[in-house]
Amino acid sequence: MTATATALPTGLTTGVWAVDASHTEASFTVRHAGISKVRGSVAVSEGTITVGETLADTSVSVTLDPSTVSTGDANRDGHLKSGDFFDVEKFGQWTFVSTEIRGAGSEYVIVGDLTIHGVTQSVELATEFNGTAVDPFGNTRAGFEATVTISRKDFGLTWNAALEAGGVLVADKVVIALDVSAIRQG
Repeated sequence: MTATATALPTGLTTGVWAVDASHTEASFTVRHAGISKVRGSVAVSEGTITVGETLADTSVSVTLDPSTVSTGDANRDGHLKSGDFFDVEKFGQWTFVSTEIRGAGSEYVIVGDLTIHGVTQSVELATEFNGTAVDPFGNTRAGFEATVTISRKDFGLTWNAALEAGGVLVADKVVIALDVSAIRQG
């Protein structure tokens, strides 16, 4: 990497930034019956962004709570929480831990280990740094947006149903989008 590729985004200072769960959203989109999309969200329980002097010294870790999955349909949410999908009784949390961050300006790639349903896979989140601001309560906040497309089968999420006209009920590709607000600590 060049010096530019390892430089921190303008305005992001070194130190620990706590992910503000009440102002952070993790959402997903998956094709349903081959003709429409189902959208949902999962709560981010906690997270930490530790910003070092360079991107090489910077890390991200986040925990999500799959028992909070919400798609706007209680029956579907119950099915997603069951053993057919997320099995939240057995796998009560999902995690992401970065292994590398690269990029420059406002666009970055955060590479890391995503664990869902007890299976860990390396993923690359296309990430945009949205800047920093001081809120009315004196907190310095940083904003980020990130997206990644995963194969649910790679995480052991294989339940499906065949459609009469061919194809399956739930697509394999899932788009995950994150909108993160983090507060500078100390």
